[in-house]
Amino acid sequence: MAQDDVFKKVVAHCKEYGFVFPSSDIYDGLGAVYDYGQMGVELKNNIKTYWWQSMVLLHDNIVGIDSAIFMHPTIWKASGHVDAFNDPLIDNRDSKKRYRADVLIEEQIAKYDEKIEKEVAKAAKRFGESFDREMFCQTNPKVLAEKAKRDALHERFSVAMNNVDLEELRQIILDEEIVCPISGTRNWTEVRQFNLMFSTEMGSTADGAMKVYLRPETAQGIFVNYLNVQKTGRMRIPFGIAQIGKAFRNEIVARQFIFRMREFEQMEMQFFVQPGKEMEWFEHWKQFRLKWHKALGFGDDKYRYHDHEKLAHYANAATDIEFKMPFGFKEVEGIHSRTDFDLSQHEKYCGKNIKYFDPELNESYTPYVIETSIGVDRMFLSVMCAAYTEEALANGESRVVLKLPAALAPVKLAVLPLVKKDGLPEKAREIMNELKFSFNCYYEEKDSIGKRYRRMDAIGTPYCVTVDHQTLEDNMVTLRDRDTMEQKRVAIADLRELLQDKVSITSVLKKLS
Repeated sequence: MAQDDVFKKVVAHCKEYGFVFPSSDIYDGLGAVYDYGQMGVELKNNIKTYWWQSMVLLHDNIVGIDSAIFMHPTIWKASGHVDAFNDPLIDNRDSKKRYRADVLIEEQIAKYDEKIEKEVAKAAKRFGESFDREMFCQTNPKVLAEKAKRDALHERFSVAMNNVDLEELRQIILDEEIVCPISGTRNWTEVRQFNLMFSTEMGSTADGAMKVYLRPETAQGIFVNYLNVQKTGRMRIPFGIAQIGKAFRNEIVARQFIFRMREFEQMEMQFFVQPGKEMEWFEHWKQFRLKWHKALGFGDDKYRYHDHEKLAHYANAATDIEFKMPFGFKEVEGIHSRTDFDLSQHEKYCGKNIKYFDPELNESYTPYVIETSIGVDRMFLSVMCAAYTEEALANGESRVVLKLPAALAPVKLAVLPLVKKDGLPEKAREIMNELKFSFNCYYEEKDSIGKRYRRMDAIGTPYCVTVDHQTLEDNMVTLRDRDTMEQKRVAIADLRELLQDKVSITSVLKKLS
């Protein structure tokens, strides 16, 4: 199946089964804004719990906060967002559509990568087990030609972005003959910068109103509170502060479903270290965060690092963890060495001493910071894309199943009476009421048992128990596994012990210890 078709099916599946709805749907929606439905909010909360516990529970030197969305406007001046939080935008005169110039060029680079991968895949199929990928890439004329084009474009693009050369970005688009996806033409305008922050006013009167911003990132709430946390928590460097919260960016080019939205949620941890030790901790968190992703079991080949060549003004090192979406490898998390930029800027703008006093060195200094930042919505999308599976069954039928990690699944156990009579619903409710204190259970009695199994497969429920007439005699139920579809008789009294560890967040956290 074409990857575009897979993505369309995932998007449709999200709406059909209560994971994600277009916001304001009855009013025909609001661009790049989405609501999480009854299944989506459970999956999202489980993702956040997994992240939070992996940070705060597993590390005795990391604590959490929840800072306000509204912050003093000078904070955004100090952080550079007022002056430098811009995207390079370009319009197509024929379609009247606006695009990010850097994204158009990145997609062109990805096309070269795809051509190379196609050549490699064809050769691998032709040569079988004897195929030497590295040798093939070093000697095949087609691969070498595409790689030369790709590398030349990448070098030119990096220089233009580092120099903020808007004219060169436009020239690259023209030279690469990049067309508008809507009109198919190359009738482009000049490239312009566009600030992404939403602004509003705070105050009871028009004359006394103060211009404030919806935060474009959650990190600054940590930086301005770091000394409060350090002193009240008696923290010693190195230590971290974790936060989960909403952020807002006026994305002009918002697309690919929930991958890029105007209102989104971040899971960020800022780790404060002694200057000079930042690269050691940068490598540590780079490794730990990739391990966190891989622990979900979607396959190591789904992930890769992408080291930044163009660094943000505050960073001395930066790496993305990319996940293989149906539309290519895309960033889901960033690990950045932010140096002392943020804290130094805030000290300068607030006029107060916010240095850390190190009792071991008996001196004060401005800590360096390692940041790990992951988009909840992007993580949600990567999980959905990886889990969505269409299977052909032995009896000639097919099924759609979300092979979600059991720890993240919205519903852990479905309790299903075989029929709606003879005391079976009452027995099923009894089981449900007993187990619902341990994990999220779902009760359903409508339709045949086969149709109910299919619905549970579609929302990713890892286990179902069926209550039948025999249950009333021996207190045994049929336990069905989502992935293997195997069924076995188990005692009701054993259900909690059988399932508890398999469906808990702890089962994944143990892989990180």
